[in-house]
Amino acid sequence: MERADVVVVGGGPAGAACAAAVRRARPDADVLVLDRADFPRDKVCGDGIAPEALDVLAGLGIDVPALTAGFPAVPRLRLQGPGGTTVERALHRPSLVVPRAVLDGRLLAQVLATGVRFRRHTVRQVTVHPTHVEVDGVVRAGVLVGADGAESVVRRTLGLAANPPDRLAIAIRGYAPVLPGLDGVQVVTTTDQRWPAYAWSFPIGDGRANVGYGELVSGDVTRTELVAGLHRMLPGVQPEGLRAHRLPLSTGRPRLPGGRVLLAGDAQSLINPLTGEGIFYAVLSGALAGTAAGHGPRAGEVHRRLLRRRLGGHLRASAVTSQLSRWPVLMDAAVRAAQADQRVFDDVVALGLADGRLTARTLAATARRLR
Repeated sequence: MERADVVVVGGGPAGAACAAAVRRARPDADVLVLDRADFPRDKVCGDGIAPEALDVLAGLGIDVPALTAGFPAVPRLRLQGPGGTTVERALHRPSLVVPRAVLDGRLLAQVLATGVRFRRHTVRQVTVHPTHVEVDGVVRAGVLVGADGAESVVRRTLGLAANPPDRLAIAIRGYAPVLPGLDGVQVVTTTDQRWPAYAWSFPIGDGRANVGYGELVSGDVTRTELVAGLHRMLPGVQPEGLRAHRLPLSTGRPRLPGGRVLLAGDAQSLINPLTGEGIFYAVLSGALAGTAAGHGPRAGEVHRRLLRRRLGGHLRASAVTSQLSRWPVLMDAAVRAAQADQRVFDDVVALGLADGRLTARTLAATARRLR
């Protein structure tokens, strides 16, 4: 049986960050990444990367300029509320948009260069023993991290239920020519039709944009309705390569397991319920899992504590805001507040794309603009 100190299931951003964190904490650790696909490979995603996600990767020793080379920064963001109220401002720090076929391959390659091993393998069964964890009877690890996405096999084998339909979104994504006036602008737009629903357009710097549309699974939306929603909210868009994916929202995340098996990223239901953002959560939770992995049988307990300390306040704020967003009038009031004050705009962006909080300033400004 093949052995490793830490086995990471999934080579995407969460898994790569985890492996990098293990090696950074313990340069002699034997880390094995398992994935059912070779890299580079595409992953259905909005492709937007908040600067805070790049900060996490830089802290792990990742060469961020090499990771994002060829993809210019996107300095502005346009938000549209469900009633049509719109604000467009410069971001406090520019975001980037890098197709996942590029990002994931580059990131994993940098991590493998540190001595991490990679093997193509489709994981079907995880068996936990007091002293180790076995994968399909062929790999044995001291600690195993499930970073295997929204359909996580590791999560299922631990007996953890999937998100309920009202805590699970579905989105469709493709690539299209950038709409006039939107080059260098990320767009997130909402609508009161089939509320809550949203669409996005994120330019990747070559004349194309990643475009998509999503809503809750509990709305029983069909693929035809997803495509219609995309065209309705981004008039004139001409997408190609449309593919759908599910988004397990953080409002439905399970209690993390203790012991030697951890979860990170989408497998842990770490998707922002306001925007569908997941890359920041993925690299942060993966990095924390890698830090916790060195604690062996207490890794799960340590991982829970690290996540609570780092993201607990933010996750509570995003959950409360998600509940408040059920009233479209509040969302439009927040957009009007962001129109009037750059600081409120920055607060809203941080809450939706990184680890921001629901600040007293934003609450007060929103309340003043209710009408």
